[in-house]
Amino acid sequence: MDIRPQPLREWLLIGATLTVAWLPHVVVGIALTIASLAFHTPWMLVWLGGMFVAGVTRGFMNGDQPPGRAVRPEDEPELVALVRDVAERVGFREPLLVRIVPDVDASMGPVKVGGVRTYVLLLGLPLLRMLTDAQLASVVAHELAHVHHARDRRMSALRFARACLADRMDSRFRPLGPLAAPLLRATQPRVWEAETASDADAVRVAGTAATAEALRRTGTIHAAFEGLGADWMLSAAEQETYPEDLYEALESALAEPLVADRSVLAVTMEEEEAAASPYAVEDHPPLDHRIAALPADVEAATPYTGTPLALRTAESVERWCVRLLAGLEDTPADDLRPIRLLDLPDDRLHALSDRTGLTLLKGATGHETPEEAVAAALDTVADGTWPRLARRLEPQLRRLPAAVRSVAAPQVLSTAVVQGLESVLHAAGWAHANRWINSVLVAPDGTTVLDLYEPVTAALEDGDPEPVRALLATAATTRKETAA
Repeated sequence: MDIRPQPLREWLLIGATLTVAWLPHVVVGIALTIASLAFHTPWMLVWLGGMFVAGVTRGFMNGDQPPGRAVRPEDEPELVALVRDVAERVGFREPLLVRIVPDVDASMGPVKVGGVRTYVLLLGLPLLRMLTDAQLASVVAHELAHVHHARDRRMSALRFARACLADRMDSRFRPLGPLAAPLLRATQPRVWEAETASDADAVRVAGTAATAEALRRTGTIHAAFEGLGADWMLSAAEQETYPEDLYEALESALAEPLVADRSVLAVTMEEEEAAASPYAVEDHPPLDHRIAALPADVEAATPYTGTPLALRTAESVERWCVRLLAGLEDTPADDLRPIRLLDLPDDRLHALSDRTGLTLLKGATGHETPEEAVAAALDTVADGTWPRLARRLEPQLRRLPAAVRSVAAPQVLSTAVVQGLESVLHAAGWAHANRWINSVLVAPDGTTVLDLYEPVTAALEDGDPEPVRALLATAATTRKETAA
């Protein structure tokens, strides 16, 4: 039985975690120092000291330059009032600035403004547009509560130590993995408790229902933004355009059940990868865990409208965010031509979807047509060598722990095969069932609707590619009949 006090145990864990995290740097520093003294090359010591000073200086400078667009009370009185009300209810008494960022973000960080320690609350425009005022209040309360809980020096040190060590686990070489894994696993429950504690504070402000829905919505919005939104931005840039209605289009897409369901699935797959990792680097518990831990049946502390908060400067904020994402903030507006996604015909919108997987599949299999590339991929499924093909498609898979790779590799290959299969079937007369999603098609008979991920995923799980091969054969027959 462990009779040591809990604080002592945590401080020992923190010390051990920092030691393992900084051990590579210490070893390199000692090696360079010895080499400098042995070979009479003092420039090594000067270089090493210069790198240290530069890193510290860069950290301070970055801390004084928060990202985003400032929110001023005279421009957005409703948003500022909501944040102030939440801060009062949470007991947050520090100086606070609010800034809007283009992506799906909600975070807090300290900066110095005029020599005064100040906190900056970053809020992503997608959240401001698509969360109700109650859900937004829950998100704000959660972030402010984190600062309140971070006044516990032990908790702050624990988070810092975990972050340092978790960064090492993202590198190509993880020689300290056997030491890091038990430390990260031992400290993870404590940071998970901090997350659920902040969720509980959010419930006391916005109520149980709004907080639970905010957790769900934030995940799906993030998945759609990183999926659809990123595809639109990259594909439009290749055509020397940019989508000026990015956020409006994203909101319209998420209103479709199919897009929302696909986004929920993306969140689930991301959590499965995190759960498979032996290093326990995730600081946030799984969504179901967080929702189950919420205090039940708590009403909001203040009446909310249940609708998104209307920004008075919405037009200029959205224009600024889109231009920032497109890399136009410091360049002339005519470098890229604006387009409206909502005004594009379906075929042009579908053309903006990601095709990288198919391109990589052609290169990895050595075939130029989608039919041949998909057929070759199915051959690797039949003989069980498809993991090697997945690693050729995504070389970074080699860097992942084996348990994570077993979850990620099927996703990589299925995405590439689905893109190829969609190209083949669409050319054979299959139509897209949805304006926003490419992988769900309607057969030429007008009644059969097929989500291509279903047969492809089943083929990888069962090792039986025949149902997918049948689809390829059907497409080939249809093309021959049409040509005749």
